[in-house]
Amino acid sequence: MRSIDIHAHSTPQGFIKAGTAGKDWHGLKVDRGSTNPRQTWTPEQRIADMNSLGVDIQVVSTGAAFYCYDLDPQRTGAIARDCNDEVHQMTMDHPDRFAGFATLPMQDVKGAITELERSVTKLGLKGAMIDDKVNGRNYDEPEFLPFWKAAEQLGALIFVHQMGGDTMVKTRSTRYHLPNTIGNLADRAVTFASLVFGGVMDACPNLKVCLAHGGGYTCYGIGRMDRGWRVRREARVHISQPPSSYLRRFYYDCIVYDEAALRFLIDTVGVDRVVLGTDWPADMCIDWPVSWVLSLKRLTQEEKEAILYKNLESLLSI
Repeated sequence: MRSIDIHAHSTPQGFIKAGTAGKDWHGLKVDRGSTNPRQTWTPEQRIADMNSLGVDIQVVSTGAAFYCYDLDPQRTGAIARDCNDEVHQMTMDHPDRFAGFATLPMQDVKGAITELERSVTKLGLKGAMIDDKVNGRNYDEPEFLPFWKAAEQLGALIFVHQMGGDTMVKTRSTRYHLPNTIGNLADRAVTFASLVFGGVMDACPNLKVCLAHGGGYTCYGIGRMDRGWRVRREARVHISQPPSSYLRRFYYDCIVYDEAALRFLIDTVGVDRVVLGTDWPADMCIDWPVSWVLSLKRLTQEEKEAILYKNLESLLSI
């Protein structure tokens, strides 16, 4: 049985080599990247680890530490181009093991569109990974609509993944790893709500979006969103259907860590919208992802196959 991982990160080898030589990389210090030793591994080392995990293909995305939306757009654009060129090279050197997502200078919408188009049409990447927000701005802001329309036209999958611990929980607590364990799930629900309530999904009916970490709290809280839509006028400004009717417009990776939670996700959105994700090589990654999915007693064999490879084969033409 094949397995395709949509949620696997990389650190640019150029960044690693610059740090080893005691130099900056596009002005970035080495401590801006992860200190996890696996972040420094070569593609060949990654493949050896994939083999041990039973993962056949990784859809590689440059780590969120390299979003750099807070920097000058030209500098972020240069970082993005180098990152995307490196991911492209991985897919060329090992076409049977790697596909790729781009990283984009989202603070510059025109630049982000240009780089997405280059990445998809020239580099053969499958789409892009972006943060839940851009310098505090959500994606229902009108300035981002051209980006969403461009992604729709290109057929690019946009994979939404938070920037480390820089989530909404950070303003209340930085303790106990809560900005990650709670914050990224809360941020994902806000992203879903912004794209739905803001009318983006209606404006772009063929847009493809995958929400990392099972969509966060989206599915658990959808009933409350629906209630708000029914009783509050401001919730119906841009949409004429309840938020729950949009759940199947999105895809969701399976990183929920708990069998009951995954069963709930499948029952809520449909198994055809759920895909394998591991969060490799973060410490929060699922240790034995393929074995975990195969071991789940509440899933049928057909559901396991859909999650492990069939859905992504169809979605990304892999």
